[in-house]
Amino acid sequence: MSSLFTAEHEDMRHGIRKFVRLELDPHAEAWEEQGAAPLPQLFRRAGELGLLGINKPVRYGGLELDFSYVMVAAEELGHAHCASIPFAIGAHLSAIPALAAHGSDALREEFLAPAIRGEAVASIGVSEAGAGSDVSAVASRARKDGDDYVIDGAKMWITNATHARWISLLVNTSDEGGPYRNKSLIVVPMDTPGVAVGKPLRKLGMHCSDTAPVFFDSVRVPRRHLIGEEGKGFLYQMEQFQQERLWACLRTLSALDDAVQLTSDYTRERRAFGRPLMDNPAIYHRLAEMATQIEALRALAYSAGQALVAGDDVVRRASMAKYLAGKLALEIPSACAQFFGGQGYMWDNRIARMLRDLRIVAVGGGANEVMLEVIAKQMGWIGRSRARA
Repeated sequence: MSSLFTAEHEDMRHGIRKFVRLELDPHAEAWEEQGAAPLPQLFRRAGELGLLGINKPVRYGGLELDFSYVMVAAEELGHAHCASIPFAIGAHLSAIPALAAHGSDALREEFLAPAIRGEAVASIGVSEAGAGSDVSAVASRARKDGDDYVIDGAKMWITNATHARWISLLVNTSDEGGPYRNKSLIVVPMDTPGVAVGKPLRKLGMHCSDTAPVFFDSVRVPRRHLIGEEGKGFLYQMEQFQQERLWACLRTLSALDDAVQLTSDYTRERRAFGRPLMDNPAIYHRLAEMATQIEALRALAYSAGQALVAGDDVVRRASMAKYLAGKLALEIPSACAQFFGGQGYMWDNRIARMLRDLRIVAVGGGANEVMLEVIAKQMGWIGRSRARA
């Protein structure tokens, strides 16, 4: 994999690391306390740095580099003390791949270019109260009326909802073809009459990344806002998910690296019963196990990323990486907090915040259990009628 990362990758890595250390980390505690971050300003800054269009066409303001550079960005942003920021950026980036790959030129000029510049925050509208990981079960609908679509329904747990300029919305556009061929992706500006953003949701973690329900009541948008072909929305969304899942894996493994390092530093300094905690084999053996697990995740995520760059099908490896990231996100911060003792139970401790923030990795973008279904399908162990997410 070393051949995938070049001096140009390292230059980008250095620049993003500087952005994280100088422009994000100094404000992490204040943003957490406030329960909000200045996302529009941060997105504009990310746009200036080229972080929002790394692998998108130059014509629309992107850098037109391959996905390996996105991997570098995800890793470096994952080190941020405020995990909400890479989480919000990841949601924005998850909304634009289908538009970039399948949208009309006019649609990309109108919506993709401002998103890449950071002038417009984007959201991805898939999850519903009755359809989280089961994407095929979404109930929101769009019916044709002349040159327009008229949309009714509701989306739940939408990241960036209160700041978003537009949303990439997955809706049913037909009663024909079954649940995998009757859906479409439509760009819906958030200021369209009939769109209502609910009260921000109180979450266990990611406190300064806004999340809210979004409601659609006879929302009328031009049919030219359709991304690609009608009926291919489920397919396009699955394509987007692979990049979203790899982004989640890469930012997570960086955070897990930091958790182990913080715990290592603490247990070297903290003394109990006359000696450093690190002298206890139960602690250094567990830390060694965690470091090994993180390295395995890194190898799997890099392998999936390399396959994506090569144009190969990455569903199996991306799903495996996403599952492992979710599993370790549940286990490692908890184990690290245990080694901090009472200090690990303090709300303001960074380990405690990691415990809260990383919990979402096992749910968002496809729950661990769904990832196992997808992997089993990819291995040929279950029928094709299942594990379609």
